Amino acid sequence: MTDVFEVDRYDAAGRLGELEVPRAGVTVETPALLPVINPHLQTITPAQLESEFGAEILITNSYVLYGSEDLREPVEQQGLHDLLDFSGAVVTDSGSFQLAEYGQIDVTTEEILDFQHRIGSDIGTPVDIPTPPDVSREQAEGELATTQERLATAAEVETGDMLVNAPVQGSTYTDLREAAGAHAAQSGLDVFPVGAVVPMMNEYRYADLADVVAAAKRGLPESAPVHLFGAGHPMMFALAVALGCDLFDSAAYAIYARDDRYMTVRTTEHLEDLDYFPCSCPVCTSHTPAEVRSLDADERERLLSEHNLHVSYGELRTIKQAIRRGDLLELVEARARGHPAMLDGYRALLDHAAQLERTDPVSKDTFFHLSGESARRPEVVRHHQRLDRLDPRGDSVLLTEGNGHDDFDECWNLLPPFGPFPRELADGYPLTAETPERFEAPAYEAAAAGVARLVSAHPDTEFTLAHDDWPASALDALPERVDLWNLRGAE
Repeated sequence: MTDVFEVDRYDAAGRLGELEVPRAGVTVETPALLPVINPHLQTITPAQLESEFGAEILITNSYVLYGSEDLREPVEQQGLHDLLDFSGAVVTDSGSFQLAEYGQIDVTTEEILDFQHRIGSDIGTPVDIPTPPDVSREQAEGELATTQERLATAAEVETGDMLVNAPVQGSTYTDLREAAGAHAAQSGLDVFPVGAVVPMMNEYRYADLADVVAAAKRGLPESAPVHLFGAGHPMMFALAVALGCDLFDSAAYAIYARDDRYMTVRTTEHLEDLDYFPCSCPVCTSHTPAEVRSLDADERERLLSEHNLHVSYGELRTIKQAIRRGDLLELVEARARGHPAMLDGYRALLDHAAQLERTDPVSKDTFFHLSGESARRPEVVRHHQRLDRLDPRGDSVLLTEGNGHDDFDECWNLLPPFGPFPRELADGYPLTAETPERFEAPAYEAAAAGVARLVSAHPDTEFTLAHDDWPASALDALPERVDLWNLRGAE
């Protein structure tokens, strides 16, 4: 793996980074959107993407150019950048999408990589096998083996300064995805797309998507730039970034516009259903839905494509600011509340909280406890791990949500969802958390897990827990030797 990616800042597994693309002579700030350019049908031109939207990178299909009677000779003569009129980085796909759609293509990895290199691609792609979800394990293993053979072939092709993608496949088998990530990292290639996830997104299987991405990330080194192939809708960008994805290609902005569909960060609306535009982009502030509906099909498609791009780029800027501020997971949760399937995805992400914790900063701005899901965040996992290193002083310790008591050798604070902590840590992150007065049961249960961990590590210490009317589900999780006081007056 080459050294082309540098991380500036983390939040969970999300990161602000810089991807150096030497052939283009540019450095792309990540997370980054790669608009998909159809070389035959450019609703929004690459020049407009660059000048009006600030696009630093885009993606087009080299197999389409390779097989085009109209474009193959011009692109070979002019080069890809001149043909597209774009000075940023250009990524090219290999035809694997067509392979998945139609079952076969008439080009080899060597041929398509050589073609991509000759036309001036900055990041090329071998012909991998995009295995769809839910196939048999035998098929997934066989097609993954073929992909890995092609990565080995790709590593032998002379590509000069062109970076090369090493797709991570494995269908919905997370162990295969993890192994594929580790294999791809050893291939000597440069960028690591998680492939064949579009069917999951089309079916709103965001929980499966989270598990697949988390598995691929476990196999890859932390320094690997990760591209989520086909992740076109902004509603899931924050979730994918929090899992550690850096690049997102989108044809959805144009495909949706062609069908009169209007993107928001929460959903997709049909133009015919809108009386008002819930957006302040230039398109929406200059037109009403009725005005856009009255336009001819080409102009309507152009304006909707522009809007969809504004929403997509705007969401990535929001995500970058959230990473900078340290509240990416609060943004993920806000987005997750917009759709039940996204909520499933957020909950699946939190199943991997221990994995996210490894890169999550130990200090940020205030932790906001927003729901029962907040009790499963990496900060809570880290606090429970920290309890193993904290030693109570004396033989009797009060863990309390209220005031201290002179009958004990030491008094510790008790705060759902974190659990117990020495009072001298009360001013440190995340124990300065903003919390509601009414917690959901998971917050108390997480605090009880913290108590149980502390008590287990100190078998010779007597513990008393003074709680503010905790639910039975939390109290039942406490070790039997913990004495209980209910601060509301009932033991």
